[in-house]
This record gives sequence, structure tokens and C-alpha cells, in this order.
Amino acid sequence: MGGKDRVRIALVGQPNCGKSTIFNQVAGYKSIASNFPGTTVSYTVSDIRFGNRVFELVDLPGIYSLSPVDEAEREARKFMLKTGADLYINVLDASLLSRSLEFTIELMELELPMILCLNMMDEAAEKGVIIEVEKLSTILGIPVVATVANRGRGLKELFETALMAIEEGVKASPLKFCGAIEREIEGLENRLSNVNIVGRFPKRFLALKLLEGDQEISSIVYRYAPELTDFVAQARERILKEYGREPDEIIASQRHALAFNVFEQVAKVKKGKETIREKIDTFVLNPYIGYPLLVLTLYLFFSFIFKFGSLLEGPLLAFFESFYEKISPFWGSEGLASYIIKGIYDGFTGGLAIVLPYLFPFLLGLSFLEDLGYLPRIAFLVDALMHRIGLHGKAILPLILGYGCNVPGVMAIRILESSRDRFIASILTVLIPCAARMTIIMGLVGFYLGGGWVSFLYILNLVIVGILGWAFSKLLPGYCEGLIMEVPPYRLPTLKGLLAKTWLRLREFLIVAWPLLIGGSILLSLITYYDFEDKINSIFSFLTRSLGLPVSAGVTLIFGLLRKELSLLMLRQALGGDLSVLLPSQILVFTVFIIFYFPCISTLGALIKEIGIRRSLFVFLSTFVIAFVLAMFARAVSLLFLV
Repeated sequence: MGGKDRVRIALVGQPNCGKSTIFNQVAGYKSIASNFPGTTVSYTVSDIRFGNRVFELVDLPGIYSLSPVDEAEREARKFMLKTGADLYINVLDASLLSRSLEFTIELMELELPMILCLNMMDEAAEKGVIIEVEKLSTILGIPVVATVANRGRGLKELFETALMAIEEGVKASPLKFCGAIEREIEGLENRLSNVNIVGRFPKRFLALKLLEGDQEISSIVYRYAPELTDFVAQARERILKEYGREPDEIIASQRHALAFNVFEQVAKVKKGKETIREKIDTFVLNPYIGYPLLVLTLYLFFSFIFKFGSLLEGPLLAFFESFYEKISPFWGSEGLASYIIKGIYDGFTGGLAIVLPYLFPFLLGLSFLEDLGYLPRIAFLVDALMHRIGLHGKAILPLILGYGCNVPGVMAIRILESSRDRFIASILTVLIPCAARMTIIMGLVGFYLGGGWVSFLYILNLVIVGILGWAFSKLLPGYCEGLIMEVPPYRLPTLKGLLAKTWLRLREFLIVAWPLLIGGSILLSLITYYDFEDKINSIFSFLTRSLGLPVSAGVTLIFGLLRKELSLLMLRQALGGDLSVLLPSQILVFTVFIIFYFPCISTLGALIKEIGIRRSLFVFLSTFVIAFVLAMFARAVSLLFLV
């Protein structure tokens, strides 16, 4: 390894090929590996100990081509062109070998140190695809290892091969095209020989990107060799005249032909029977059956969360209240210390009794639907339904991720190509009730008003998101592309995978949110002790009185910007530990306001990074206005239907 103690290995491949699964198998769960294309939108890094060696492993975002069309793909290409690694493991979905090899062939044009990982060999076998691994290695000129990552098969051999390839200096060599296009590439390569940039990038890669019209690469090359501008233009004109199509289309078709040729040499396909996936999708994706099935699935999903949470919330609250009555005489009820202890106790027990009973089953159920492969099918169904109101295309994916957490949902807007689409998607994504807001819906509305009102709130949210999507699409006219997304096969989730993924998501609450809940609870105790509570509540009394809420709720609404769960726990604390003193109408109004106004500070940070400060401020203020208007609407509704 060239005497280096630490090397860097990067996993690169198309979306949903199993990169994150391989990463998590060897690194422990540090990234979300989902049966959902495009889950990874930024790269994840971990140190790995393998035998007596330690190396850095990088999980890059899924990328279909070295000509990126979204921010996630640009992130991956930027890493390969600028940051770099000692070795790249190109992970392929073996069940889609012919299509996957097109990116491999393009990757080889970078002449990188790389090996090939044929993942999902079990699914390839189920489809009747038999691959000669050694023959594929001979044709491509690089090591090839077969794996089944979700079961850990072949991973030891994969990393043994990777480390050996670094020792031996294995490097990919590009495959040649045929006909006039190859002559033009070679002619341009000769012209590039004396350009200073050569050395950082292979000549063939530069020639191909110039002919394809890649703006980023072209601007770099022309900065060093402006005299090439006319030569490239003439070459592109000759290719257009020869083939009758643009050069980038000819190059893509050449890669496609090479990939198919390699596939035919190394793979045999037996005639297979209709797969279980095809049989299930006949019903799941059918417009007449799929939508009722989707409604039933979501109903069962949230019913499971509500039943599980309500089963624990009441007994846990009663136990902790009774326990506090027994231990509180040890420090009395007066004095600063007693207030601080009470704040710590309320924050800790509130997280345990109110938040976790709903958060855990939600994250577990979300992980199950992800790994099963149903979430992409929801995206497919919802895409078709929402086309008419302007919410369509890949903008649906951040919304789905937002149900887990708004931060990754906001980060996922980078998969959208246009600034307009990213802006509209950012507004809608922050309105999606994340897991934190879900605990308020279930723990407050569900527990005190019943499941019917929970359904009302989720339906209201979907209607508002749809209306706003339509409105902003009209206010900001532009082209919105349809949804082109790979629908992965169904995969039976493993218990280990489900628990590991649930723990990864739950860990954020335990490490970040729970301390904030306890800290916020202590702060509220201090505010009460020093008689600041009335002053703060009076400042926001215009809001609470307009909404018909207790004046003491003012502090809790503001602190919800730290974490939404904090609003519920501080409300309980502000009301003396008994939420039942609220009128049913007040419960509904409070929850509606919490659902629709800005999620939290963490989401604001992610939003500023994605769309800038000015637009983020607009989104922030807009959600406050939307929340206020809808809370007033909820108040009117509650006066009609709630006592």
C-alpha cells in the first residue's frame, strides 16, 4: 500500500445497489440503508478495522452517470474527481447486470484503481441469471467479487480483494468504442497530450466529456487550452453529420452496446416464471386496488402506533406521578433545588412516558415499509395522484422521507434539478408531520380525543400540502418533470436490520432530543421559579388568546422551535402535570399550530444550506402564518364538533 498506514476505500454505484448495506455490515449502522433509490444524498465515512489493518470506508451517494443531473450525483462526482480514494469498489446489482455495467464502463474511463462487487447474486439467481464471475473479471481487467450483502456473504473476500488490489496497484483501463466516434476520441486525445490539466484527469475521460458537452469539465479544459474550442466544435459537428444524433447520445449508445455485449459473454438467462414481485405488483400498483390498499396500509400503520403508544402512556404517566409523590418529600417543594429536580424529573419521565411509546413503533414500522420495498410504490401511486395539483416528479421523495425526520427530507431536495422545484419542495417538506410531531398528534390528540381526530389531522395535512403545491406551481411556473424512479424488488426485512435501523434513528432522539427536553424542562422550572413565566406569556398572549389557548401555553409554543416534543412536555409541565385540564377544542388547536409551524432549529440549519438564508426565512415565516390560519380554522371546527 505504498507504505501508507491508512488507506481510503470508496463504495460507488447506482442507487439501490446495496452500497449502504455493505457499509453498514462492516461499519455498524451509521447510514440509512433502505430498499428505496436515492436514500444516500451525502457521503458517509467510517474507520474500519480489518484484520491488523485500519482503513477509511466511504459510502458515496448513488450515481447513474458521471454526467450528474442532481446535487447528490454532483457530490459523488466531486468526490471522485477532487477528493479521491486509494481504491473504488464499484457495487453492481447483479440482477440488473446489463444496465449496471453501463456505469461501470463509464467509471473505467477515469482509469481509477477499482474492483467490481457483484451484489444481490441471490436475486440474480431467482431471476434465472447465471453469471461467470471469472470471465467478467478477465474481460474488464479488474477483480470481481460476488456478494449477498444483506446476509453478509462474500464481504470478507470483497475487502481482502480490495486491500490486495491496492497492494498490487490494480487500475481500470477504458474499453474502446468502434467506428467514427472512436476516431474522433483518439484525435482529441492527441490534441490533449500537451494540456497542463492532463495528469489530473485521463486524456480519454477529458475527450469524452468535451464531446458530450459537459459544462464543468469543458470550462476547466478551455481555461488551459482555449484553442481546443473550435477543434471540439468541429469534432462534434462531424459526429452529428456521421450519425445524425448528438455526440452525447452516440457515446451513451456505445456504452450501452459494450455493456450488453459483455453481459451476453458472461451471463446466461434461463426462462423464469412470473416472480412473486410481479404477482404482488399486479395488485399493489393497480389504480383501482392500489389506492384503497395504500389507505388501508397507512390506517393499520398509524393504528399500530396509536395502540402501542396509548397502551404504555397512561400507565407510565400514572406510575411516574405516583413515584414522584413518594420521593419529593426528601427535598421539599420550595427552593431552587426542588424546582431544578422537578424539571429534570419531568423532562426525563416525559420523554420516557409520552414520546418513546409512540416514536419507537413509528420508526420500527417506517423501517419495515422501507426494507420491504413498499415506500417506492407509495411514491409511484402518490405521484400519479398528485400530478393534477402540481406536486409530482421526484419532489415526492423528500416528502416521504419527511415523515421520519424533516432534516433528511430537506437534504433530499438536492435530488431535484431546478432551483424552482427545490424551493417548492422545501416549503412542502417542512409541513410534513415528522416523527416528533407525530408523538404530539398521538400523545395528545390520539390519547384524549381518539383516532378519528388523528385521521382528520393527517388528511388535513395532505390537503394543505396539495393545495400549497398547486398554488406555488402556479405562482412559480416552470417545467415539472414526471417521476422516473426504479421500483426495487420486495425484500423480506431481517429483524437485525430493522432493529439496527430503528436504533440508528432512535439514537438521535436519545442523544440530541432527550437532553434538549430535559434542558427545556429545567429552563421552564427556572422561568417559573424566578417569576418570568407570566412576563413571557404576556408577550405572546396575543397569539394564545387569538387561538383560545391558555395563556400559560405561550412559552411552550416558542420552545417548540428547539424540538417539537418539547412543546408537549413543557405544556404538561406548565399545566401542573395534567393535560386533561385542556378543553378538547384547545387540544385540537394547539396540535394544529404545532404541526404546521416550522419544525425545529435543526431543520432550519439544513434548509439554509440547501436554499439559502433569504428563502429559508421566507419558508420560516410562511409556516407561522399557515399554522396560525389553520389553527383558527381548527378552532372553528372544534366549536362545532367538540365540547
